[in-house]
Amino acid sequence: MNVLKFGGTSVANAQNISLVKNIVYQNAYTKQYVVVSALGGITDLLLDTAAAAANQDPLYKTPLNEIEKRHLDTVKSLIAPNDQSAILSQIKAALNTLETLLEGAYLIGEITPKLSDKIVSFGELLSSYIISAYFKSQGLDAIHADARTLITTDQVHGKASVNYALTNQKLLEFNGANKNAIVVMGGFIASSSEGVATTLGRGGSDFSAALIAAATNASELQIWTDVSGMFTANPRVVKQAFPISEISYEEAMELSHFGAKVLYPPTIQPALRKEIPIRIKNTFNPKSSGTLICKDPKNSNEVKGISHIEDISLITLEGGGMIGIPGFSKRLFETLSQQKINVVFITQASSEHSICVGVYENDASKAKDLLDETFNVEIERKKIKPIIIENDLAIIAVVGESMKNYQGLSGQMFSALGRNNVNVRAIAQGSSEKNISAVINKYDAKKALNTLHEQFFEEKTKQLNLFITGVGNVGERLLAQLQQQKKFLKDKKKKLLKIKK
Repeated sequence: MNVLKFGGTSVANAQNISLVKNIVYQNAYTKQYVVVSALGGITDLLLDTAAAAANQDPLYKTPLNEIEKRHLDTVKSLIAPNDQSAILSQIKAALNTLETLLEGAYLIGEITPKLSDKIVSFGELLSSYIISAYFKSQGLDAIHADARTLITTDQVHGKASVNYALTNQKLLEFNGANKNAIVVMGGFIASSSEGVATTLGRGGSDFSAALIAAATNASELQIWTDVSGMFTANPRVVKQAFPISEISYEEAMELSHFGAKVLYPPTIQPALRKEIPIRIKNTFNPKSSGTLICKDPKNSNEVKGISHIEDISLITLEGGGMIGIPGFSKRLFETLSQQKINVVFITQASSEHSICVGVYENDASKAKDLLDETFNVEIERKKIKPIIIENDLAIIAVVGESMKNYQGLSGQMFSALGRNNVNVRAIAQGSSEKNISAVINKYDAKKALNTLHEQFFEEKTKQLNLFITGVGNVGERLLAQLQQQKKFLKDKKKKLLKIKK
């Protein structure tokens, strides 16, 4: 049995959903769980509609009408007219409930996290209704399952924590009783033990699929998206980036944490515990092999990928009064943790003279105010300096489980950055040596990514720039000869010839 998850771009419209059906059809007689996101862009539309209603903007019904039109048009495009009645009735009933919830937000002029979860959950509910009905209309042995009845969480709305014991029990019971070959479910959505709708956070559809795969001991978890796997770097920034054929769970977690958006980081944990392979595939190029995430990858390259996070701020706590005095680190991290400020980078001088942490830029001002208050006495007594905040930064990370077995990788990384005038503000490397991270100016991030990708993944070629002016008959013949020799120069002499005339 396999679990297949399809993201928003994969189910954005009727044409894409038909591609999803073709992929599922390839193994139509094998048991499959198909986990789907909301139609592309619908989650954002629901959030915008809810915000407008809470602001008592009478125009909140404009995006609501667009949501209704998109779902009804999708049904009409996918399902034959004679078979549309039941599904259209179901969709309209759900939309009427959604409208009632939004009217409530409009009347009271506010929206609570609990109400927001109820509203936003309609994206996955509606898409899964439509896709399961479409599969059945195409002759597939499919059934729809409401994820809210199977995945149980706490009552923290917006990003709920899963009750694994209860969720596994419910999924196992459902799986044992189900006789249909294909189960279609909405990802991202769940419910508390009291039956109130909750959500697993943005990107939570991947997590839903991983929970199902782990509970049912699936043979493979497939994440279908709009790219052909995890790349050696962001292909939108590094044009030479290419898909990684195989990668370990730990390497994938490192890359996804540092901005590789193709995979939601918590997805890996449930699959890792059961050692279920995860395969990243492209809905729009299903023949591409994609990336396999597994326990023992065959690809043994020392560096597997380069990733980065932008919009980072550095917070520095420093002063001679910290040396030899226990508790400064505890107070710093406790203060940030209590206010749910996520720390994405940590480094400390061995002299204990300073501690430096990285947070997201939109948390930086709040973090400074909190820490100034926490360390107010020490700052007033000049034991430590006022909290220092540096903005407009990025973290760049070189990731590879085998890096610990190769000497000089750190030197290569920082030498390459130095040669290209990329200033490093802070450095962190774990004892496992799976990740070397550096904080740099965010405006240098593109240059840094391309520099490091060239250093670790590309052939070392020297670029020769040739400018020719006044091209006549002789010049044209020279250009023709040079064009004939370009491949030879690159392959045999490692010289990349760039000609301008």
